[in-house]
Amino acid sequence: MSVSEPDSLEYSPKAREIIQRTNELLASGGYNGFSYADIAGLVNVRKASIHHHFPTKADLVTATVALHRQAMLQGLHSLDQSIPDPFARLAAYARYWAECIRESNPPICICALLAAELPAVPSEVADQVKAHFRDLQAWLSATLEEGSRTGTMRLTGSASSEAEAFMASIHGAMLSARATGDASLFWQLAERSVERLRAA
Repeated sequence: MSVSEPDSLEYSPKAREIIQRTNELLASGGYNGFSYADIAGLVNVRKASIHHHFPTKADLVTATVALHRQAMLQGLHSLDQSIPDPFARLAAYARYWAECIRESNPPICICALLAAELPAVPSEVADQVKAHFRDLQAWLSATLEEGSRTGTMRLTGSASSEAEAFMASIHGAMLSARATGDASLFWQLAERSVERLRAA
């Protein structure tokens, strides 16, 4: 089972810029770490203009997470299409995040940060965050099941339980890298999680 190409979410160029800045601010400080005034200064518009596009902060962050989900699904679809071997595909997913964290672009998955803030964030934001993890878990499960079936991966539990464990280890590695200020720590931890699944 592969990830289908998601439908595109349409926003004006200015709304996209607002969302991009929101993504950056979420990655650096979480839901409560920024205000519309912060975004207005970065985008060079009045706060009223931001409210025109996104009436509330919950609307803005919901849109930001929805676009993050879309980008993730597009990335996973691309991995499915370009890398036939499921083990290599899983490793490529982990290496993608290693590169992002090393370059601080983005420095962490915003859904990992927002998940740590549940249930304090608005319900519509929480719904998008939970959907992100469901999407990722489904892709990981399918990839691990394929790897087990084709003999490139060795699972000690069900594909679903192994996917949950791998997902937890990847996001935990992101938080460890942030906590220590050492971007290289992410790959040190993530590589172990990948290699643990390699067939002997």
